[in-house]
Amino acid sequence: MIQIGPHQLSSRVVLAPMAGISDRPFRRLCRHFGAAVTATEMLSAHVQMLNPSGSALRGIHRDESSPRVVQIAGADPVTMAAAARLNVEQGAEIIDINMGCPAKKVLKQAAGSALLKDEPLVQAILASVVGAVSVPVTLKIRTGWSPDQRNGVNIARIAEDCGIMALAVHGRTRACMFNGHAEYDTIAAIKAAITIPVFANGDISSAEKAKYVLDQTGADGVMIGRAARGRPWLFRDIEQFLRNGTMPQPLPLALIHQLVVKHVEDLHQFYGPHTGLGFVRKHVAWYLEHYQGAREFRSSFNTLDHANAQIDSLHGFFQRLQQTEIAA
Repeated sequence: MIQIGPHQLSSRVVLAPMAGISDRPFRRLCRHFGAAVTATEMLSAHVQMLNPSGSALRGIHRDESSPRVVQIAGADPVTMAAAARLNVEQGAEIIDINMGCPAKKVLKQAAGSALLKDEPLVQAILASVVGAVSVPVTLKIRTGWSPDQRNGVNIARIAEDCGIMALAVHGRTRACMFNGHAEYDTIAAIKAAITIPVFANGDISSAEKAKYVLDQTGADGVMIGRAARGRPWLFRDIEQFLRNGTMPQPLPLALIHQLVVKHVEDLHQFYGPHTGLGFVRKHVAWYLEHYQGAREFRSSFNTLDHANAQIDSLHGFFQRLQQTEIAA
């Protein structure tokens, strides 16, 4: 099993932090299906220090399962250290540093994957954060800024030297965004260069692909991001396949029905009756995208402006699917 400081992970599969997606209800659902770590959405260190209570919804909650992981982003070593201390005070058991986000609004702050262009600053931030807290500090990176500035191995060595206890690597440069194919050979080179646990990330959308990536890279585990949207049970599938080479039985439609409705209810409870509507719409789109009639259903579903109406509509959609399944 993978060890991160005092924490022994329950599986080799973890959830990637995703802005606007990996909120508390989704983290809880992924943990239920076997994700060993479910980090918060990325929190801006600068914004947190200006308004310590402003990220309450996106932050950690003390009743979450251990290890509780908060991901922070920023470009100033002092501010990053202060944000790390704040989150530990609020219950974080692991601090994760984002140096992989390719979003322009993050890059404008010289944070996320922009930091990969400045190895001395990387070293300064990592050393500052590791020195500021007593809990393990981990790091998420890309393979470099661009194909001609692919310095992931150097960054990994700096991270290990600074006391980073685990590293997640998205197998693309920032310039590649999410285009093309993930560079598993670069992840393999990074894993060969360091001794701390490495999680491979990028294009892992099935249990078979997870095993292939682990075999190709030698990584200790896999980090699942976009593929978990609408399929939180993917963590269960991957872990069982890695453990014994078999796939669990597909979830019955009736169970998926219950799961989706419960997730919708949790989102409304978490965000409130107005804000919850938008979060529900995108999650429902991911859950239903492969079902017949989903596009037409979403056209009407997205006009609904009340939680009960959304839930009633979902009940009707799944009941029609189940009737079709029985008739077949």
